[in-house]
Amino acid sequence: MTATKKNIKIFIIAGEVSGDVLGAKIMHEMPDVNFVGIGGQNMIDAGLKSLFPMGDLAVMGIFEVLARARTLKKRIAQTIKAILTEKPDVVLTIDSPGFAKAVITGVKKRGILNKTKFYHVVAPQVWAWRPGRAKKYAKIFDKLYAFFDFEIPYFTKYGLKTVAVGHPIADGLEKYKSNVSNKEKIITLIPGSRMSEVKKLLHVFKQTVSLLNNNGYENYKFVIPTVETTDQYIKNNVKNWTVKPQIVPANLRYDVYANTYIAVAVSGTVTAELAIMHIPTIVVYKMNIFTSMLARILVRVKWASLVNILMNKTIFPELLGVKATPNLIMDAVQQLSLPTVRKQMLSQLQSADNKWKHDNKKPAELIALDIISGI
Repeated sequence: MTATKKNIKIFIIAGEVSGDVLGAKIMHEMPDVNFVGIGGQNMIDAGLKSLFPMGDLAVMGIFEVLARARTLKKRIAQTIKAILTEKPDVVLTIDSPGFAKAVITGVKKRGILNKTKFYHVVAPQVWAWRPGRAKKYAKIFDKLYAFFDFEIPYFTKYGLKTVAVGHPIADGLEKYKSNVSNKEKIITLIPGSRMSEVKKLLHVFKQTVSLLNNNGYENYKFVIPTVETTDQYIKNNVKNWTVKPQIVPANLRYDVYANTYIAVAVSGTVTAELAIMHIPTIVVYKMNIFTSMLARILVRVKWASLVNILMNKTIFPELLGVKATPNLIMDAVQQLSLPTVRKQMLSQLQSADNKWKHDNKKPAELIALDIISGI
């Protein structure tokens, strides 16, 4: 834990599960700080009384955001009002850059919180698309906590102080080592933490499970880990599946991953977790057709999964957009069942191990130390 000064107030905002996990760790590092803001169950368990349900912010994709515009607009206004009322020493936003930018811009327009500092955790992926966004973020935030050293120059060139802290998913995953058994082979299906992602992928997973079950994988066990925002929806949905997967809660997901033969996972933070744990994985993503078209035009990198980007090669196969079909997923599963293919992937994942950590301190500890030293 980090030694803190008394009477410090931090308004902390997390908009999705990965941010909620990191937010809770940051809170634990500063036990004497008064935290207010928005978070999920992890941050609530750490003592936060969330302004509103975090799930209201868990939406991704240009047209998906437009569909939720009314709710998001209401939540932005509500958050701005709360920050102006609380007058915190620091506003600490974690990921969800669009929401964070809208809130902080709204707060700064009022011009009454001259002493409040605005810090952001997770560098927006300007290296992937629209690098000019870095200049806009430099005007909004006072400091940025990035996960990787290569991200720093994109923001410091515009005067934004940027600190690399390592990727927080590497923190604590060492104890979860791959423990695949030849007696029971598990295929883990991970549809994501955002409801918009889950609704698009569950029907694909349903058909994939049926195909696999009819093509030599009838003795395999299928598992779906859930999070608080999607748990009930997934449970209701799989009741109609011919081959019913086992549903496990979020707190058991790493035990499931460690025993997974092959994971079929939505593109996002979870694929980095699986890479660190050396779990053979197929990355999938479904999106609105118009969002997909825009992504092909705007995105500047070849891959969606972080391990592929960091290593500049295809380690995890990616089936995105129209390629995320049951037949292509089954083909990829069959490929990853081949010993030579598995061995090559596991070797590549091991060679990526040194990319995830920054130094011997945990990211949450580094962030807490830096925040306190600046107040």
